[in-house]
Amino acid sequence: MSFAIYLDEASLGHNPTPGHPERPARFEAAARRLSEPDFASLPRRTARLAKRETIELAHTKDYVDLILGAERKDAIIMLDGDTSIGPGSTEAILKAVGAGVDALDAVFANDITRAFVLARPPGHHAETNRAMGFCFFNSIAIAAHYALATYNIKRVAILDFDVHHGNGTQAIFWDQPNVLFASSHQMPLFPGTGAVSERGAGNIWNKPLAPGDNGKDLCSAWDNELFPAVDEFRPELILVSAGFDAHVRDPLGNIEAEASDFGWITDKIVELANTHASGKVVAFLEGGYDLKGLSESLAAHLVGLTKGL
Repeated sequence: MSFAIYLDEASLGHNPTPGHPERPARFEAAARRLSEPDFASLPRRTARLAKRETIELAHTKDYVDLILGAERKDAIIMLDGDTSIGPGSTEAILKAVGAGVDALDAVFANDITRAFVLARPPGHHAETNRAMGFCFFNSIAIAAHYALATYNIKRVAILDFDVHHGNGTQAIFWDQPNVLFASSHQMPLFPGTGAVSERGAGNIWNKPLAPGDNGKDLCSAWDNELFPAVDEFRPELILVSAGFDAHVRDPLGNIEAEASDFGWITDKIVELANTHASGKVVAFLEGGYDLKGLSESLAAHLVGLTKGL
């Protein structure tokens, strides 16, 4: 077995305010697409709840207390203008983190080579002590810390092609040269970070795209600037913040990419992983708010992730 999808129906329990774009229908649409014949045979695994000590690899104790104590049985608790916790959110949040950790354990046990974590809420905007942008715990940052702390590796690369800059991931690894963070994203756009000049310890690589840029521009950013940096870094593990809101249909961005562009980027990620990381890739769902665009882009991404396995 060389590939697995990690998913859990606990993702449906996180239900923000009515009309919110980060809604349970995202999980349902993605899971429905994966039940179709071309993906139905891919192994599925459910997630365990993340342990508190694992979450605290990337977040402060006080902040973890805040998130784990926020849920109420009969109310939606707003943490900021667009990030809320409701009944059922805590289990979804903990299993989103736990799925990533479980996937890493399977990869480093040589049980699988690559994995996709289909979970919500997303995580890449969450900072060490701050929830924002629909995100609570930064699942991919926790996973990177966990891999470095648990397994005998020295270099992890996090690649983020969400239309919104992964400010939380960048902040968490700002001064840690053993983690490379490479991001393409629209500017200007929420959260307002991600300038080329933001370099951290020389480990941060940002490539902003302008509103109206298309899939060719997106792929060129990776091919000409971001992938060469990853190649030079020689990661022993690649983690992917797989946000599909750069799709032309998405209501929260203005980049005009198609599903095939995400497939092309994924092919190149796998090539780099095969060269430097014995093929090891774990991808995490981030954004993607048009259900058709999300489903088509996810399908192209999974074709790339499973190629050669």
